[in-house]
Amino acid sequence: MEITKLPFSPDISEDTLFPMRIRFPQHTGIDELIHFYHRNREFIATKLQCNGAILFSGVDINTREDFQTVMSAMGERFLDYADGNSPRTKLSDFVYTSTEYDAGKSITMHNELSYSARWPSRICFCCITPAATGGETPIADGREVLKQMNASLVSAIRDKGLLYIRNLHGGAGFGPSWQDTFEMNDREQVMAYCRERNMTYEWKEDGGIKLMQFSKGIIPHPVTREMVWFNQIDQFHPSHMGRDVYDVLMQMYEREEELPTYITFGDGSPVSATTVAHILDVMDRVSIVRPWDKGDLILLDNVLVSHGRKPFTGKREVLVSMMQ
Repeated sequence: MEITKLPFSPDISEDTLFPMRIRFPQHTGIDELIHFYHRNREFIATKLQCNGAILFSGVDINTREDFQTVMSAMGERFLDYADGNSPRTKLSDFVYTSTEYDAGKSITMHNELSYSARWPSRICFCCITPAATGGETPIADGREVLKQMNASLVSAIRDKGLLYIRNLHGGAGFGPSWQDTFEMNDREQVMAYCRERNMTYEWKEDGGIKLMQFSKGIIPHPVTREMVWFNQIDQFHPSHMGRDVYDVLMQMYEREEELPTYITFGDGSPVSATTVAHILDVMDRVSIVRPWDKGDLILLDNVLVSHGRKPFTGKREVLVSMMQ
């Protein structure tokens, strides 16, 4: 498939490069990016299914309003962050801050909402303000991740699946509240949401809610049918936070199952800290890390590609939109 040539046509990298890069001349306006996207929508979709990640650079996306204009003009069906697990602010109907998690800590690699019954097919990040240091958004190809994982672990996930456990407080407590998580305040609406997604729930005496969601953990891509690593085992397991944080948490909670997030295999058998350490090691080896430049916009196939966040200093503003 050939790309439509335009007067401001960008340089396009080989699609074997990860991420594939579409580089516009510096200070290209957002209207030119939008025009390019519309004229080459099929080309972009095809390359995204193959590569998993496309980085657009050189465009003057300087403000939140610029990013929202670009996303609106793409004419996609957007997904909200209901059932989300990361602290972030909703800026419009479909634009969020990427995360407001502690700047001094890493966010481990994950496919967005892979623990949920509903996840975005694509996710788009845009850098409005790069951090002074750090703050990269590493990405990893789920096909390669799956190849690198221990065969016995892969077999266990395929045989048993995974069970994600979340304990959401009712407005006061550690971790997210159910009101923020579901973007609603009505218990009946929350229960209907859970039932529609086959999510087991249990209201607590303190006003919180316990959620349990089964997931396969390794799935075929909906279009290419390639098998990919698609889960958040390490992010839900308390050992990924380090021994000191784990010890503090266990002073606050009687059992690991009562932590804000926890995970087991689908049959209830435990996931060991050794397994989590292996996952983190594989992700670290497979991930691609590059610094953000102002105005960079990266489009990810959320099933093929996982992402994370490195610690940073200074002000950092990276926005995100999720697409059905």
